[in-house]
Amino acid sequence: MRYFLDTEFNGFGGELISLALVPEDGDQEFYTSLPLPEKIHSWVEQRVIPYLRHVPPGVDYEMSRTEAAMHIATYFAGDPDPVIIADWPDDLAYFCALLVTGPGEKAPINCLRFELINGAGFSSAATSKVPHNALHDARALKKFYLGE
Repeated sequence: MRYFLDTEFNGFGGELISLALVPEDGDQEFYTSLPLPEKIHSWVEQRVIPYLRHVPPGVDYEMSRTEAAMHIATYFAGDPDPVIIADWPDDLAYFCALLVTGPGEKAPINCLRFELINGAGFSSAATSKVPHNALHDARALKKFYLGE
């Protein structure tokens, strides 16, 4: 199945703050927020942090990086061929980095494929119900990709 990915991070090259996956079929969305860094980039503080918790009850999970990686592995456990779709390279980079749980160790995921799409004409800030919230932006990406 295809999953639409979005992340929020602490400015260019900064720490991962949140990550969301929205499946093409069904309503089993994945969202996590990670512990916030001590120093938050001013743009992120104004545009991301206020909306970090704007997700439905039961969806928002704040956890450590390792816990998040293990939850992602559990999330994909029943899917033999998950395809992760993103419109920005950093989203894929942060997702992959999160799966690394230690030196020579990764979350137990057997197979993943990735698709980086050309998002020309797509703006999550313009189409997301809650811009700069990873879950809402991933939902907007899904709608764009599927032509909804």
